[in-house]
Amino acid sequence: MNTLVFGIELTEWIGYLAMGVLLVSFMMKDVTKIRIINSVGCGLFVLYGSLSTLYPVVVTNVGIIIINSYYLFIKK
Repeated sequence: MNTLVFGIELTEWIGYLAMGVLLVSFMMKDVTKIRIINSVGCGLFVLYGSLSTLYPVVVTNVGIIIINSYYLFIKK
C-alpha cells in the first residue's frame, strides 16, 4: 500500500496500531481480557505481515491467535 498519512505508509500505521494494542493487552489484569485484546493485536499483526510480505510475523501471530483461542474457548 502506498497511501501516505503524515508521510507514513498505511501498512506501517497498521503495524504501529498492532504494537499499541499488544502493549495495552499486557496492562490488563484479567487473563480473559489479556487473551482477547492480545488476539486483536495479533490479528492486526497478521494483516501487517501479509501486506508487508513478512511471513514469519504472520505465522507467529497466527500461532498466538490459535493458542489464545484454545484457552478462551476450549479450555475455559
